[in-house]
Amino acid sequence: MGKSRNQERERAGGRRRGSGGAQAVTETVDGGLAQLVPDPDRSRAWTLLIDGAPQSHVDLDDPSYLSFEYQRRLGHVIDLAAPPGRPVHAVHLGGGAFTLARYIAATRPRSTQQVVERDAALVQLVRRELPLDQNARIRVRSADAREGLAKVPDGWADLIVADVFSGARTPAHLTSTEFLDEVRRALGPAGVYAANIADGPPLAHLRGQIATVAARFTELALIADPAVLRGKRFGNAILVASDRPLPIAELTRRAASDPHPGRLEHARTLTDFTGGAVPVTDAAAIASPAPPPSVFR
Repeated sequence: MGKSRNQERERAGGRRRGSGGAQAVTETVDGGLAQLVPDPDRSRAWTLLIDGAPQSHVDLDDPSYLSFEYQRRLGHVIDLAAPPGRPVHAVHLGGGAFTLARYIAATRPRSTQQVVERDAALVQLVRRELPLDQNARIRVRSADAREGLAKVPDGWADLIVADVFSGARTPAHLTSTEFLDEVRRALGPAGVYAANIADGPPLAHLRGQIATVAARFTELALIADPAVLRGKRFGNAILVASDRPLPIAELTRRAASDPHPGRLEHARTLTDFTGGAVPVTDAAAIASPAPPPSVFR
């Protein structure tokens, strides 16, 4: 028999009341201290933090609402990965609060999705406190991202989204050409791969990741805040790849029209940005750099 809800909450450290009567939830998970904090501006919306670092935002009343800047950019990729409303087969490497899986279920009904999240305790917390729509075709597997990806049938996925962080760093084994070989195997011929990459000056990790993905895909685009691309601050960049032409003009328009406008680089400008970086292999791979403490202040 599992523990009752009250027992689980006592073990977690309990709740504290937020605005509108909602209560924040604090619980120790495999990856650290998880907090679900109510959004003061939206009645059934929550932000997930791990060790104080914001991870996801979910609005249970409106799963199509994307609050975080990087998730909106991934939302643009999802919107343009197939004709509007068409169901897709999607794989999410890294679960968080299942924000993007919920988004696809809301905007592309009847889609079939797999979420791979290593932190089983986090999965349990999110399922309990922010339950998924029972009609959504979302399967959640508690496993390492690369191991979970290896179980996806050849050519099954229309879309693979990689958003994996452990201690605010992407693990080394998810940054290599060998990992990208698994991504390509699982994607269909017209499939799209999108990765959330965090880096700061001098952007060596980001440049290496672009070179790595370019070694396995023919079409690439990068979306990020201009200050991040100029190496002025630490931040997130969305790298998009496919073997079919990407909708560059529409991605550019959407990124530029966001509340925090992003810049898109592709073709020659992206090659120039990479600056001669070489692809990363398993033998040489290292985790992405840790963000400076000031990022989350």
